Amino acid sequence: MGHHQVLIVGGGAAGITVAARLKRFRSALDVAILEPATDHYYQPGWTLVGGGLFTLEQTRRNEASLIPAGVTWIREGVAGFDPANNSVTTSGGQTLSYDVLVVATGMKLCWEAIKGLPEALGQGGVCSNYSKDFAAYTWECIQHFQGGNAVFTCPPMPIKCPGAPQKIAYLADDAIQRDPAVAAQSTVIYATATPGIFGVPTYAAPLREVVARKGIDARYNHVLTEVRAATKEAVFQVRKEGEEVREEVIPYALLHVTPPMAAPDVVAQSPLAAASGFVEVDKHSLQHVRFANVFAIGDVSGMPNSKTAAAVRGQAPVLVGNLLAQLDGGTGMGSYDGYSCCPLITGYGKTIMAEFNYEQQPVPSFPLDPTQERWSMWVMKTAVLPWVYWNRMLKGADHERKFIPGVSH
Repeated sequence: MGHHQVLIVGGGAAGITVAARLKRFRSALDVAILEPATDHYYQPGWTLVGGGLFTLEQTRRNEASLIPAGVTWIREGVAGFDPANNSVTTSGGQTLSYDVLVVATGMKLCWEAIKGLPEALGQGGVCSNYSKDFAAYTWECIQHFQGGNAVFTCPPMPIKCPGAPQKIAYLADDAIQRDPAVAAQSTVIYATATPGIFGVPTYAAPLREVVARKGIDARYNHVLTEVRAATKEAVFQVRKEGEEVREEVIPYALLHVTPPMAAPDVVAQSPLAAASGFVEVDKHSLQHVRFANVFAIGDVSGMPNSKTAAAVRGQAPVLVGNLLAQLDGGTGMGSYDGYSCCPLITGYGKTIMAEFNYEQQPVPSFPLDPTQERWSMWVMKTAVLPWVYWNRMLKGADHERKFIPGVSH
């Protein structure tokens, strides 16, 4: 049985960031990352891949190049958690024990939850920025769009980066409008399971104005249940409060799907999970409510925050401080306020930098009205934040949040 002082399950944005910060603060600490993937992707960039601004390769790095110096990389997945015995089993049959466990597995994408979707993806105008395999096809679909309905879906929460499903709708609308003949015979439909355009009222107001200005057909309480590729139809259940659930069939020429998401099965079926399937941690300390030497960070954590890479930047300093205190036999005082950030692209060259906390209050990093569409925030999204991700966040660098907002899809 292998043993490590700190075992991090997951080598994505959250796992790498925590490992890097731990080694910065305590270089002699024995830290291991359990992660099977050899490629690491900057997933916030996939919206820009789908919008024709990035190539997929620009969002990729070798995982080996990102593992912090002195951290042990175990190139396997997790097969089971046994927190009562401070151990996990791996996909290769190993048992690993730990002093402290950090769960950072991310979420799983449930493509199969929508009938006909797995077979339809990647052809016939059905695309998704939520997969490295299909993000580039989104741009292909937008470029070749010749009219009809361009439909963009958003499933019930929680999903990672709740703003991403509508960002690509705005970019596609801009692209369609470049050809007046195509635009004249086109309708952009944003069909979302949510009851409104965005969950934070301060930012929902300007987004409603964007939708109205662009003439986008926003349909709320619409849950995608089936894709009929043969007839190019998207089937929705419409669940408006106080009304009977009804079915609505929308024909499409282009269909961009955001799949439902959930905690990975290995987490959801473990003693670490809450009823939701996500890791049951205190929303301020990131510490497990039943197993004191277990922490969770990022999308797999059961905290009621918006699941973005920006949230990881808010969570990592809190988790690392509290984890080191736990190792030392004490109690950490770090408290996460629910900070998240969603750079809401509203068109080419325009972005609303939505930063907010658990209370859904704006917490802007800039001395500017955060509800306004700005070119400067577009530059932040497309140029500055990718650099911050690779060169600051994943290196565990100390930084003040002020004037360096988080990274998100």
